[in-house]
Amino acid sequence: MSLHVEWIGRLCRNVFAALTGMCVAGCLLTGIAAFAQNTLPTAEQAKVDAVAQQVLAQTGVPSASVGIVKDGKVAYLRAYGKAELDPPDAATPQMRYSIGSISKQFTASAVLILQQQGKLSLDDTVSKWLPALTRSNEVTLREVLSHTSGYQDYYAEDYSMLPMKHATTADAILNNWGRKPLDFDPGTQWQYSNTNFVLAGKIVEIISGMPLMKFLQQNIFTPLDMRSVMNSDAHQLEQSDAHGYIRYALGPLRPAPTDGPGWMFAAGELAMPVHDLLLWDISMMNQSLLQPASYQQMFTGVKLKNGQDTNYGLGVEVSTRNGHPVISHSGEVSGFTSENMVLPQDKVAIAVLTNQEAVGAAGAIASKLAALLVGLPPSEAKASEDQARQIFLGLQNDQIDRTLFTENCNAYFDAEAMADYASSLKPLGAPLEFRQISKELRGGMTFRMYDVSFPKTHVYVTTYQMPDGKIEQYLVVPAE
Repeated sequence: MSLHVEWIGRLCRNVFAALTGMCVAGCLLTGIAAFAQNTLPTAEQAKVDAVAQQVLAQTGVPSASVGIVKDGKVAYLRAYGKAELDPPDAATPQMRYSIGSISKQFTASAVLILQQQGKLSLDDTVSKWLPALTRSNEVTLREVLSHTSGYQDYYAEDYSMLPMKHATTADAILNNWGRKPLDFDPGTQWQYSNTNFVLAGKIVEIISGMPLMKFLQQNIFTPLDMRSVMNSDAHQLEQSDAHGYIRYALGPLRPAPTDGPGWMFAAGELAMPVHDLLLWDISMMNQSLLQPASYQQMFTGVKLKNGQDTNYGLGVEVSTRNGHPVISHSGEVSGFTSENMVLPQDKVAIAVLTNQEAVGAAGAIASKLAALLVGLPPSEAKASEDQARQIFLGLQNDQIDRTLFTENCNAYFDAEAMADYASSLKPLGAPLEFRQISKELRGGMTFRMYDVSFPKTHVYVTTYQMPDGKIEQYLVVPAE
């Protein structure tokens, strides 16, 4: 399974496919343990529960483990749905889920700890430790940790590839992908690449003289009392943990394939219960583990050589939404997706772990909870995608909200157009994905293009939006 859901998230944060009717029987069975930390007001708890249950119902994802920090303390832990389908087993907050590429911020922190110890600098080049890699004398550790190095991603697919049935090593990954020509000159582009973090993890091991997991245990997990973290790349999750699932097109949920060990090293190897992830989030908002200068470097968006901000720090996405600083990352490995969001000034964090790959339920839940808890609006891309998708679903059923459109666009959607839209789009069924792929200004309006995916085809939607928000154009066109 690819780790690039988080890369997709940079284009369309928290997009999720509304697979109405795909929820398996009993998917809303709730596994709840009594936690002293559940301090949210009862009414707010009910709203959180409603959000999680709604998204699980829409997507058919088996389960979600949700954790919330409020006022800097763990305030809510609850799991929804089934951690295992056969035999049925209700999810609980104590269960571990693989967190995928959320692991990257731990690898980045390991590098920062070594910098604090005077054993490296972010401005050091890779050649100091791995001189055989392509242009290693030009690529810095900062570029590696910010995905601006140019090293090609070894794992861009959204499924487990054939070679992944067998074990590999960090050395094997780097000897292959780390010796390929760079995809771009170092520091000139941002391009998500898991290879970067395999490289970073390898350097941590070379400098520290110990396995990465042992280094993380000694320097991060033990100091923060994160007691249940495990390396799911080296060992399978236990029977008492969540089980990972996949879905082929609109088919039934099936157990996810097990990858050979070694493929996730330093890029997505960790598994933990949601409570442990919240302890990490609290340490980030309180800046209690690393030195202040390290957090400053981690949480500052790295700029390209042309001055453009990547909105990505060291192992984390960094942004400001409606005046709220946000530190976030998503994750995906075989059978699991996750979303972690920290709002340090608000002293709020939201972690959502789910047990199905290649679906945006975790991001959808986190986004809705951020709106509920701190009034954080969805990203501009997410808001436009949601509106465009709802219009699409309406057109499939010969219905639209004409208050959304200009006079010209309403005239375009006459009886004949509406009939043709409904008859041609309804057979496609619910979209698997609806994502914005381009945006530009033209004629005083904002042009957007969306890629709409279905099991056997995809189409494009193009829109023009007026400055007042009215839609001047909404067209569905065949994919080329």
